[in-house]
Parts: sequence; structure tokens; C-alpha cells
Amino acid sequence: MAERHPREETLRRVHGVGALFSTAYGNVGSSIYYALGVVAVFALGMTPVVFLISGLIFICTAVTYAEATVMYPEAGGSSSFARHGFNELVSFFAAWGQVLNYVITVAISAFFVPHYLSVFWDPLASNPADIVGGILLIVLLIGINVIGSKESARLNIVLAIADLMTQVVIVSIGIVLVLHPETLVNNIELGVAPSWGNFALAIAVGMIAYTGIETLSNMSEEARDAPRTVPKAIGLVVTAVLILFLLIPMVALSAMPVTVEGGEYTTALATTYAENPMLGIVDNLGLAAAVTDVLRVYVGVLAAIILVIATNAGLIGLSRLTFSMGQYRQLPEAVRAIHPRFKTPYVAILLFGAVSAVALLPGETELLATMYAFGAMLSFTVAHISVIKLRSRYPDAESRTYRPRGNVRAFGFSWPLTALFGGLGTFAAWIVVMALNTRTLLIGTAWMAVGMAVYLLYRRNQGLGLRQTVKVVTPEPLGVEEVEYKSIVVAFEDGEPFSEEMVATAVKLASKRRRGVHVHALLTVPTHLPLEAELPDAEAEALSKIEAAKLIGGQRVTGHVERVRPGQAGYSVAAEAELIEAAAVVIGLRYRNGTPLYDKTLQTVLGERPCRVIVVSDPTLESQPWTRPDGSTAAPSARSPSSS
Repeated sequence: MAERHPREETLRRVHGVGALFSTAYGNVGSSIYYALGVVAVFALGMTPVVFLISGLIFICTAVTYAEATVMYPEAGGSSSFARHGFNELVSFFAAWGQVLNYVITVAISAFFVPHYLSVFWDPLASNPADIVGGILLIVLLIGINVIGSKESARLNIVLAIADLMTQVVIVSIGIVLVLHPETLVNNIELGVAPSWGNFALAIAVGMIAYTGIETLSNMSEEARDAPRTVPKAIGLVVTAVLILFLLIPMVALSAMPVTVEGGEYTTALATTYAENPMLGIVDNLGLAAAVTDVLRVYVGVLAAIILVIATNAGLIGLSRLTFSMGQYRQLPEAVRAIHPRFKTPYVAILLFGAVSAVALLPGETELLATMYAFGAMLSFTVAHISVIKLRSRYPDAESRTYRPRGNVRAFGFSWPLTALFGGLGTFAAWIVVMALNTRTLLIGTAWMAVGMAVYLLYRRNQGLGLRQTVKVVTPEPLGVEEVEYKSIVVAFEDGEPFSEEMVATAVKLASKRRRGVHVHALLTVPTHLPLEAELPDAEAEALSKIEAAKLIGGQRVTGHVERVRPGQAGYSVAAEAELIEAAAVVIGLRYRNGTPLYDKTLQTVLGERPCRVIVVSDPTLESQPWTRPDGSTAAPSARSPSSS
């Protein structure tokens, strides 16, 4: 019996509900560290109400993303939804709004890092130190991302849990010590503090608290059982965020109530602590001085780390999104150029990282917040409309395995009320942002105009229609073929030299019972790129190992190229062995200066151990080079079998 392994079905879906939730909450939860103060500037005592209303819009938006992401589990978010629902022009419109979101996310996250680190040095909380510090952070992360950073999924999960638990602890202490419903009521003077205009603007700005919903959509292509895990993860994120983002401002305004100073209503949350609101809560909980000092340092350091991760995530999101836009011929080829050595989209990282640094220069959080609202409300509105269009265009699509509650049948198809009300809410918020903030209107319009001009000129230069969808096709690797069950799996990591001894060992094992030999050639795709990004040199190297193995083992040898993220190679090998019910896995033991290296991949395979594992080693052959297809050389893998 045989099993076929086309690329789109390769074992790369590694994220379960826990990983999806942790990553998404790490992005969404980080926003409270800057959103709370920004919203309080406009909403004053109505801040909790604003977060509640924005949260309801967020629920509708999250449900919309869940439905569309399950239908099309691919990176792109609203841009992808618009492509399937409408055409490439609408898709670009949404994508360019998303680019603005990521640019502002990078800028505002980096800007707030120095403010939280001011627990160590007070000048960091004021200009120009905060601006300089934020720009230096962006420059540092640009360099790291061009070289190619390896994200630690486990570290991100740990930090997300630490962030969640810290917020829960602060809220719990606040409820016990400072929360007073009477104070919250007295904070409000309807129509005065805040004015109706500021209240409406605050709702739009409040959506900045829910940055990161695109994360789940972008991770869906790597999610296990996306129709089940994505909606469940979104539900958990929504529940956690709504509860905490309602309670945190209630505690904050109980600890820092609205007062009248010089005839104007104000609160320390919107003035003294506007740039580090969580520190403001800690300072005003009424705890003992020693406890407050320790908690200040802890919250300051944790917030800074979380915001650095959010800044880095924004840069990664920018590089993935712009690369995807280049694949669909929405941006010039040069924008998605891959660095020949580091395999990262360095042009996009440098270009949009620089734009983020420029956006940070004025040092105005209110401007950054309204600019984010401009881009986000535009993208979210397109997402809602696209889901409605998909309902109309494909009413009985089999891929729509998730359908939210609350649907009304009209005009021949089922209308999702969440998308309808969510779309009205985000569109209204977008109009409010433009109507009440002239600078945001001018800058946002200029941004969209520049993007549309680039799109129109590039499409005309390429001879493509504005609405025509054209994707740069990555050729299917020659290693895609039928695989025998009970085969012997030979695993080669990306960059690992070919080992004749490994293949010979597998062939010898297979010959005893006439089994097949399957080469599992791994190709590691940097986190900055979509999994389907063209990496011709790396793919040619992986394919050459399959062809070399066939020369040794003959017709019994098959193979395929498996694309994985950094750190996932071991899990991929184990999953492949489990899928084809492999009789054994043959894997190499690497050496450095004569010392064996039990790296993460080997440890993972031995830990998972889906079947017998043969480790091939021979340190005496370490110094003999192996020639890659591009002419470069590398030390061979260790050889000489041992069984585990």
C-alpha cells in the first residue's frame, strides 16, 4: 500500500490549541501596556465602557476571522479573504491597510519599551530618550531579523503565560484593595468628561487594544486540525481578553480617579502614566513601599520584554505579509528579494522597518493610535464584507466547516449577523477616526494613495489586470512520490551533508524484509517567510540528497522535501515515521571538533521515538568535505550505526 506526499499535505501543521492561544494572547495581551493610557486620554472615566464596546466589535471580528480562516487556512488574513471573495484589487487594498497596522505596531510597541524600563532610569520616560531608545530598538531588531532570528516557541508560550498571570494577579489585588463602583460612577460626566466626540474617537482608538487577531490567521497554515483548533483558540483569546480588558481599566480608574484641575477633567492614567499605565496601577494599589518597588521592577521588566517581542512580531508580520503580496504580484519583485546568505526578505525588513522608525519620530502616542485605528478598521471592514461575499458566492462550500451562531437568510443565502454588525461597527469607527482627526485623515489617505499608485504602475508594467489574481508558482519538487508503508525513513536536516553510510545502513535494514527506503529531506524556512517561499538553492540541495540516495538504493528508494519552521525538524521526522508506520528511522549524529552533538533534532526524535531509531556516527570521517550543488563544501555528518 502506498501514500502520496504532495507539498500542500506535508506534515508541517504543528500548532495545537495551546500554542495558538499562547501566541495570539502574547500579541493581543501586549497591547494593554500602551492602549490603556492612550484610550484614557480620550475616554477618561468612560474608559471601561469604551473597552467593552470595542470588545464587542472584537468578538464579531474574531468570529469573522475564525470562519474565513477555517475556509482558507493560509497567511494573509483579510487580504486572503478579499482575494477569494472579491478580486486582487480589493485584496491589495486590505493588505496595504494591514501593512500600515504592522508599521504602527512596531513603532508604538518600541516607543513604550523605554517608558517601562524607566523603573531603572527616570529619563527614559521622557523625550528625547524614549524616541531614541525606541528607534535604537527597531534598528537592533531589523539587524537581527535580516541576519535571521530563530524564535523560541516555548519561550513565547512561557512569557505569554507569565503575562496573563501577572495581569490576573494585578487585577485580583486591585479588586480587593481599590475597586469602588461608586468611584467609577463619579468618574463620568456624560457629554462633558468625555465629550461625545472624544467618546466616539476613543471607541475607534480602543481597537488598538486588540492588535494581533491577524496572528491566528497567519498561523493557521501551520495549525493542526485548523477547523477545530483555530475557532477554539480564538474563543479562548476572546474570553481572556474581554474579561481582563474590562477589569484592568476599572481597577486603574478606581486607583487613579478622574479629578478637576484648572477647570478641566483629568486623571493620572491619562497624564502621568499615559505611557506606562500598568506601572500607574502598581503605584496606586496602596501596597507597602517595599512590595510596590519590587512589583514595579517586575512589571516594568516583563512589560518591556513583552513589548520587545511584540515589536519583533510586527517586523516578522511585515516581512511575511509583504513577501506574500509579492508572490501575488501586488508589490514589485525587489520588495520580496531574499538575502542570498541569510534567506530572509531583507529588503522588506529594511524598508518597512525604516518606515516604522520614521513613524516614531514625532513621539506622539495619540497620532500612532489613531493611525493604527485607520489601518485596522479598514482591514477589519474588508474582512467582514469578504465573509458576507463568500457566503453569497459559495453558499454551500464544503470548506466552510465552521459557521458561527446568529444567521439570517435573505437574498438567497445566509447572512452572518456577526459579520454584518461587526462590519458596521468597524466602518463607523473608521469614519469617526477620519472625521475627528485631520492629520490621521491626511496621512492615512496619503499612505493608501501611495500604495495604490505603486500597485497600478507595477501591474501596468507587468501587463496584468488590476483585478486579476496571478501567483508566482513554486515548482513542485521532484521528490514528491509514492511512499511504501513500513519503509525505513532516512532523515537529512537542512544544510546537513549527504551521508552514504546512512543510506547504506537503511538499505541494509530494508533488504532483510524487502521494505522501502524513504528519504525525508528537511528544508528549514525562516519565520519571516511563508512556508511556500521560493528557496531554489536550498530545495536543490535537499533534492540532490534524494537523487544521491536513489543511486545507492535503487528503485526501492523514494523521498520528498519537507518544509519546516526552525526547531520543528525533529517533530517532522517523528510525524513522518508515524504516518507511514516506519519500521525504523536512520538519523545522523553530528560532531564538532571530535565531540558528538546531541542537538535538538536528535533529542526530539529519540524522545518521540515512533519506532526503532538508528543513529549513524563515525567521528574519524568528520574532516572530509561534501560538495553541495552550488559548489560550496561542508563537513560530512557523522557515520557508523548505533541503535536506540
